[in-house]
Amino acid sequence: MAIGTLQGRALYKVMSTCCALAFCLYGYDAGVLGGVQSTKPFLDAIGNPKGTYIIPLVASSYVLAATVTTLVVMWIGLRLGRRRCIIIGDIFVIVGTAVQASSFSVAQIIVARVICGTGIGFISCTVPTYMAEMSIESKERGPEVAKQCAWLISGIALAYWLDFGFTRMDSQVSWRFPIAFQAAFAGTSLALMLLLPDTPRWYYAKARNTEGDGVLSRLHNKPIDHPDVMLQRQEILMSIRLEEEEMNRFRITSLIWDTTDLRAGRRIRIAFCLLAIQQMMGINVMVYYSTKIFADMGLSDFLSQILAAVMNTVYAAGCWVLPFTIEAFGRRHIMIGSAIGCTVTMLIFVIMIALPHPTDATQWIAVVFVIFFNFFIGYGWVGVAWLYGAEIAPLKYRHIGNASSAFGEWLFSFITVFAGGIAITNIGWKIWIWQLLSCICAIIFPFFMCPETGGKTLEEIDFIFVKGGDGRDLSSGVTSGKEEMEVSQEEKV
Repeated sequence: MAIGTLQGRALYKVMSTCCALAFCLYGYDAGVLGGVQSTKPFLDAIGNPKGTYIIPLVASSYVLAATVTTLVVMWIGLRLGRRRCIIIGDIFVIVGTAVQASSFSVAQIIVARVICGTGIGFISCTVPTYMAEMSIESKERGPEVAKQCAWLISGIALAYWLDFGFTRMDSQVSWRFPIAFQAAFAGTSLALMLLLPDTPRWYYAKARNTEGDGVLSRLHNKPIDHPDVMLQRQEILMSIRLEEEEMNRFRITSLIWDTTDLRAGRRIRIAFCLLAIQQMMGINVMVYYSTKIFADMGLSDFLSQILAAVMNTVYAAGCWVLPFTIEAFGRRHIMIGSAIGCTVTMLIFVIMIALPHPTDATQWIAVVFVIFFNFFIGYGWVGVAWLYGAEIAPLKYRHIGNASSAFGEWLFSFITVFAGGIAITNIGWKIWIWQLLSCICAIIFPFFMCPETGGKTLEEIDFIFVKGGDGRDLSSGVTSGKEEMEVSQEEKV
């Protein structure tokens, strides 16, 4: 059956597969350099650069490009649409991969990393929004976006295991093949996305109602005049009308002082802060410098590479637990609980590596607790943080909300990866005090700033954030709309 004729769950599964490949690519690209950047064939190929800043610059150039791209998506994301943004991202990655895998200088690999980072910037801004907006039931949105993020981290683990296998070789293939392999993810994702539609919510936001009706009907696998389809259509259009009211229009000043009823500025600030906090907790420093972290504990190169792969696999395992529990426990409780776990495990890790006279016992306690840290942050601060930013933003500004999330991720990833790489070399264990304090912030911030959004449609989430009195009035509009629909159906019967 052609993709263009798929309906209902079959169509949704193809969309999910396409986005999973794109997010797996995102994770793979983030992790693949970490396993090869200190090997002799790689360093020989780029001229054995000297200086503390060179390798951190190569790693963080990718992050910096993604950071800038997220700002671009804030301005052009709604115009391009969710589908086109993912397609553009895949194309950039394919081109960047070809340049990166054929690199013979520091300059060439930095340019290649910038091209790949640009593509990943488009993908990271858009995949959570695409899958969230394709949901037709509130209970499927959380697990689905959580699965996409689990694939993201699985890509990191896959990269480290592939690196581990290929770096047993002593040739240029040992690093060029793992880097080139990411094109397989991008190419497959691109081929599928070219055959898929954009989200019905995007079509409605662009006043392309006929196309929106068609996609919504296909997702429900019901005719457009079916009560379920019409009810969701009415909720989406009502939400758009609400956003278009002059008092609720988003302005750049709303990011600082938000006086609108919809509180769009506040929601975008929350989306940014969640991913910024996630990065300040130190997870990407661990991803990029996994092997070096274990080597600095005094472990052999071989054991450090194995433990780096194990740690990132446990990180991915934590992410895979989330889809099965997110609706039962709720977004807010998971973020707070896992942040407590991160704080405790990071504290023990810091104490063990800071001891003036380490032993084999303290060394392995540090290893165990840093691996547990990765499990906790994978469970509570990857899928939930990406999902929360995507679902709390108003429809017409969802590209800004998700780009803001990605901007927080990439900006602070650049800061922590570039500065962290230098700090690990120069000040050692003291760098992790920064991450420990950030873990404490990760407990406090969602406690005070993140209301629970589980079990609600994207349109119903609007009414969690509106002003008290206005919120009740606005939500009654949706309620009355539902009642009118029910009355209309009873009259037909």
